[in-house]
Amino acid sequence: MEINIPLSGGFCLGIDSAPSSIDGYPTARLKKGLLLLHDGQSLGEEGVGFGVPVVKRGIQTIFPGRLELAGQQAGAIWQVAARFSMNLEEKLATPLRGSLRSKLLYQGKNSLAALHRRSPLLRPLLTAISNALRQALSLETVFDETAFYGVVQVAYTIDTRAERIEIDVDASGLVGEGLTEVVVMNEQGARHFDRYRDSTGALLQGVEIGSWDEVTTANASFISTAHKLAFTLAQVSGARLFRGRELTGSRLAWSGFGYTFPPGLQRISFAVSIHRLP
Repeated sequence: MEINIPLSGGFCLGIDSAPSSIDGYPTARLKKGLLLLHDGQSLGEEGVGFGVPVVKRGIQTIFPGRLELAGQQAGAIWQVAARFSMNLEEKLATPLRGSLRSKLLYQGKNSLAALHRRSPLLRPLLTAISNALRQALSLETVFDETAFYGVVQVAYTIDTRAERIEIDVDASGLVGEGLTEVVVMNEQGARHFDRYRDSTGALLQGVEIGSWDEVTTANASFISTAHKLAFTLAQVSGARLFRGRELTGSRLAWSGFGYTFPPGLQRISFAVSIHRLP
């Protein structure tokens, strides 16, 4: 099922439950949330869209591989109900051997990814090492089915006049042992959204934004200088807000925010506001 919600100025929001591989990124297999489009062109690139759940088990990350949708419109208000099934895990693969299964390999990979997030000064070095290893060993990212960790239900309410999205995330349907964290991603494409600004007036461009840093201000925005458009999120009680932007060839191209919270919280609500810039 595909739902497209027109906004003004040639922009719209789209969400689709059908499989997609047209964007060419490894994340094409993941089920995505609301993506921005302009004159029919997606601004999402590798980004997963607004309001997409991700589940953590320590350093292991579980992504949604199935999506059921329902939607209805009443004037300027659209309501979209999304049911994400959490059943995909990121893997490394080679053209000859397919997905690699070494537990030690993934422990090392996930530990380095955690170090990358925690240590901004080491990020350039770690990125260079990762890119060199991928090229030398012909490694590529794929997403394979893993154990089923339940469903997360997301309700989107879109006011097309105000260009505001109210998002309610219900994680009470998660199952399985060892779940440590729920992340709700809000991403669009890195080439389109190249600047960050927060409520203190801080302005960052490109690589200055970082790949995963906590936001402590009241609200923050990502800005598309080309499209003169921004999206803004605010702090939510019980959750932590992080920002990130990564742009690496045809493998990574996302800009956005993530709310993280413990599974025991089960439910959070927040808003994404879309703004036009002069």
